Amino acid sequence: MAALRSATGGGNWFSALALGVTLLKCLLIPTYHSTDFEVHRNWLAITHSLPISQWYYEATSEWTLDYPPFFAWFEFALSHVAKYFDQEMLNVRNLNYSSSRTVLFQRFSVIFTDVLFVYAVHECCKCIDGKKAGKELTEKPKFILSVLLLWNFGLLIVDHIHFQYNGFLFGLMLLSIARLFQKRHMEGAFLFAVLLHFKHIYLYVAPAYGIYLLRSYCFTANKPDGSIRWNSFSFVRLISLGLIVFLVSALSLGPFLALNQLPQVFSRLFPFKRGLCHAYWAPNFWALYNALDKVLSVIGLALKLLDPSKIPKASMTSGLVQQFQHTVLPSVTPLATLICTLIAILPSIFCLWFKPQGPRAFLRCLILCALSSFMFGWHVHEKAILLAVLPMSLLSVGKAGDASIFLILTTAGHYSLFPLLFTAPEKKNLFLIGWKLSTSLAWGLWKSSANSCSLSPPGS
Repeated sequence: MAALRSATGGGNWFSALALGVTLLKCLLIPTYHSTDFEVHRNWLAITHSLPISQWYYEATSEWTLDYPPFFAWFEFALSHVAKYFDQEMLNVRNLNYSSSRTVLFQRFSVIFTDVLFVYAVHECCKCIDGKKAGKELTEKPKFILSVLLLWNFGLLIVDHIHFQYNGFLFGLMLLSIARLFQKRHMEGAFLFAVLLHFKHIYLYVAPAYGIYLLRSYCFTANKPDGSIRWNSFSFVRLISLGLIVFLVSALSLGPFLALNQLPQVFSRLFPFKRGLCHAYWAPNFWALYNALDKVLSVIGLALKLLDPSKIPKASMTSGLVQQFQHTVLPSVTPLATLICTLIAILPSIFCLWFKPQGPRAFLRCLILCALSSFMFGWHVHEKAILLAVLPMSLLSVGKAGDASIFLILTTAGHYSLFPLLFTAPEKKNLFLIGWKLSTSLAWGLWKSSANSCSLSPPGS
């Protein structure tokens, strides 16, 4: 902290934060890695060794390619660097290959691509009006926001221990949010369209983007009471947005459309046979539903209301990643989860349409869409909570009420990720890092939000 205080005199505290977390990521290289490490190694091999026509058909490994085409091309680009580290990692049949050079390459590839995330955080800080902030560095809203994002505990666990590439993907999302705050709507729409073709989980927040851009960009004026002025609709702007979506989609899916492989690609992207819940249950509504089904089945057996021979040996409550039937409660279908999710997001969507309050309202809607999808979506991963935690960081430095909600959300969300740290060194050391980081920021966050800094478009 003393180093940061000295750095702030020259305005270099952001660089110090970014460099500090990068060094921490390097220290995490020797930590354990999950099966996702093999997933991405296999994708490197598939995209490097096979023609594009086989990418979404290859099934030598159980970890088949199931991300959108832009991510496949991302792996393709990485593979041409990977070959200089260890050519064997690019052999499709080398299952579970993890030489020391392979580990170094994969770890450093995540760290390197996080440069985009660092830039996006820097741009988000420009949207913070900290004129009323305290003199202390730890009270400055931009400093607190930078720490909350750059040093996000969940992102460190998921990307730099467990192993994934969420950093640069969240960088694209945060950068698109920053562009909307800066009233650069076309850039924001383009970045989000690109993001969707990197990882389709961001469809969770697509309704917020669609409604906001339609309401605040395609309609150019409001009535004095804030309601919509229908005659202000701009077909030119709507067509411009449509062209962005079309061109990005054509670039991504065009080659597979030409190969007549779109059905195969979509079957990989949306594998509904994987079941209602992930093997490690996300703490959402369906986890409670599964638990209730288990309790009822135990009670039913004890009271001899159920026939043991008719109860499946492997049920949904076993945690296996497959399709199973519930024992007592009605089994849940993908359509049912979609309906529940849509019902949950409708209030926030209606508010964004009928009571537009600028980019800040869009950000609230985005967070509510992410949380609704997390609570009611099909086969939700526990890591999806970061889709709400990271954007919520922007709101937390604005108002004390938002800070209170953020502290609850981030504590519960990050706590739910702790089972990913299942080896002793990571459990002990990372818990201490996360606890100290959270408690040291809490006081500054409260003081900063109490000073009523605002999150608003530049110049507004």
